[in-house]
Order: sequence, then C-alpha cells, then structure tokens
Amino acid sequence: MAAPTDNSTNTPLKNLSPLTGEGVIIDIGTGDGRFVYQSARQNPNKFYIGIDPNVRPLEKISEKIHRKPAKGGASNVLFVQAAIEDLPPELDGVADEVHIHFPWGSLLRAVATGDIDVLCNVRRICAPGAMLEIVVNDPIADQPIERYRLAGFEVLEHGSVPAAQWSEFESTWARRLKQNENRSVVYLIARAV
Repeated sequence: MAAPTDNSTNTPLKNLSPLTGEGVIIDIGTGDGRFVYQSARQNPNKFYIGIDPNVRPLEKISEKIHRKPAKGGASNVLFVQAAIEDLPPELDGVADEVHIHFPWGSLLRAVATGDIDVLCNVRRICAPGAMLEIVVNDPIADQPIERYRLAGFEVLEHGSVPAAQWSEFESTWARRLKQNENRSVVYLIARAV
C-alpha cells in the first residue's frame, strides 16, 4: 500500500510529518492515554498516536504532554478522537506498529471475532511490514485468525499472557486486572503484508 501523497507536490505525506527516527506507533482504544504517554516519554525518537472515540479520559494527559519535557511534557504524542470504524484517511499507511491493549465494547468484539471491516481499517493505517499487537482479557478464537489473514495480516503468534507480565502493559486496565489473577489475558502478534 503506497503512502498517500500531496497532489500539489506529489510528495508522500509521511515525509511531511515530523521526523520520528524510529517510527510511528498507534494505540487504538487508548483510553486514558497512559500507554501512549509512558511509551513516548521512554522513547523520544518514536512518534505516538493515541486514538479513542471518547476524549474525556484523555483530558488530563492531553494537558500534560504540552508541558516542558522536564515537567512531564512529550512533544512526540498526538491524540485523535476517532472510532475504529472511521479512522482518519491522514493515517493511511503511517503506522510502523499498532497496539490494541485491553479494548472493550465494539472494539473488543471486533478483534476477538475477527470483524473483517474493522481489521481492514486497522490494516489501512499500517505501513507494509507494520507489527500489530493485540492484548485482550477475552479469548480470541481460532476461526478469527483466518480473518486476520484475509484482512492483510500474517499472524505470527498468539497465546496467553502470564499474570506476572500484566504489569508490563502501561495501562490502567492492566493494573485493575492484576487484582484478579484468575482472569485470562491473551495476545496476538501479526505483521501487515
């Protein structure tokens, strides 16, 4: 999939974005933005985009990113209000990595059941070879794995995440899950082809 171009200059739009050095990482269903914010602070040469249809949980963190770096700011972060079904076309082909951690509602149903329309939207924002990481606290059945392939992803691995590793996910939901180690957390890693 080719990068979108600016028709006036015939220049790929990806080249017009800020220098990211080590790539563009998109977090879909970003919730309170904690994963994006913490990751951006730890990796200043990567550009992070958090996407969620509900901006209210992002209000605090959105204010924080505009501070000076010494006071917790992160200039390599952008939050976008959008639903998975209606991702902005400006994101087409820009993601080097896409993360979907602990989704709920329609996003959870879509990734757990392999909703082709949603998966095609995720694939649309991926650069060729981009990595997709999905972590959910509901099982992903084997049948949807084939749907990931049909949407343009090669599933590299999937399995369960041991409770001891849940804290590695910088999210409020992961911290809540840790209180109940009887819950199951599964992951899927795929590559955009």
